[in-house]
Amino acid sequence: MRFPVVVALCVVSVFSITASGEDWSRFRGPNGQGIAEGTIPLTWSSEENLAWSVELPGEGSSSPIVVDNRVYVTCYSGSGSDAKRHIVCLDADSGKQLWTDAISGPEREDAYQGYITEHGYASGTPVCDGKHVYAFFGKAGVVAWTVEGKKVWQQDVGQMSSNRQWGSGSSPVLHEGILIVNASEEARAIIGLDAATGNERWKAEYDLLELCYATPILVPGEGDVMEAVISMPGEVWGLNATTGKIRWFCEIGNGGNVSPSVVLGEDAFYTFGGYPAQQTNAIRRGGRKDITETHHLWESRDSSYVPTPLYFDGHLYWVSHRGQAFVVNAKTGETVTRDRLDDLKSGGSPVYASPIKVGERLYVVTRRSGTYVFEATPEMKQIAKSEPLDESDFNATPAISNGRVYLRSNQAIFCVK
Repeated sequence: MRFPVVVALCVVSVFSITASGEDWSRFRGPNGQGIAEGTIPLTWSSEENLAWSVELPGEGSSSPIVVDNRVYVTCYSGSGSDAKRHIVCLDADSGKQLWTDAISGPEREDAYQGYITEHGYASGTPVCDGKHVYAFFGKAGVVAWTVEGKKVWQQDVGQMSSNRQWGSGSSPVLHEGILIVNASEEARAIIGLDAATGNERWKAEYDLLELCYATPILVPGEGDVMEAVISMPGEVWGLNATTGKIRWFCEIGNGGNVSPSVVLGEDAFYTFGGYPAQQTNAIRRGGRKDITETHHLWESRDSSYVPTPLYFDGHLYWVSHRGQAFVVNAKTGETVTRDRLDDLKSGGSPVYASPIKVGERLYVVTRRSGTYVFEATPEMKQIAKSEPLDESDFNATPAISNGRVYLRSNQAIFCVK
């Protein structure tokens, strides 16, 4: 493995996160691991436990986020270079629209064909620090607004396309004034932007990033350095989140494209994805430089292609894009549960959303068959199912805040309480 080229600028900025503990401020929640405390309804429908619904100005696969009792969600209208990207801010209690804005498409955009039709041009979940909200729109760039809707900056992060021309799929994350963006599709790079200005702070470039659609996770590394950890075809990296310099890498056997984020356990990282065959890998935390021979623990062919799994109590949980429920022993790699979901509509990829754990239950939103609820045990017993709230695709992972569930489809956003 050759170390990526890293360009870093020394910029000092003051930045603080003011979001509350009840917030769901980024993809898969505040720590990116998809786990919430408390309870939410077991089931819902248009007549049961639905607080409000709001039609959106376009489609999208991005998840909603909730910060300071405000819901932010992105979507798109049109296609190709004519595709506009929208952000909508709603009151979390009532669904009342507080503000909205639209960004014009780039001069060149991938055509609306092939797999882009599966997820569209607004797949990255925004992130919010309580003062600003940030969204990554692929070739249309990265945009920052105040929470009151004033656009602060917009930054281009590249205009390239992968050999698949599938568009963007990752979400930005924040670390101490740096907005970290996986711009693999646009620039074969992971880029750190100054959150206050949009100026580039660092850039890690490497051709291996092609077909990497994963969202980085932020994890304290060796020496208490915060690391941005990301999996890609053939390797896993731990980058210094402040400088962009690579601290460690581990070679793995998955080829093709990688969509799931790295999952964090007590002592290990877990990676997923690949094509045509998927692979799950366990990598012991800690270490520096090449840790392939010293930290790689196990690998398995049971894996997830699109959804990011959950880790808790020594096990990994997910429902694959094909609709199979898996539970894997995180220490040994042994698959302890593998079951097909009941009453799942067949055809295509029936599951895109990642599972969420709330209390002692697992919730899995499917694209066209509603939301499945399971016991959060290695048996993963199904205990309930809610039918979809409209007839369009539900690609997004839900947000959980203050005992409420926020779901989004290609048509609307829904609040369940």
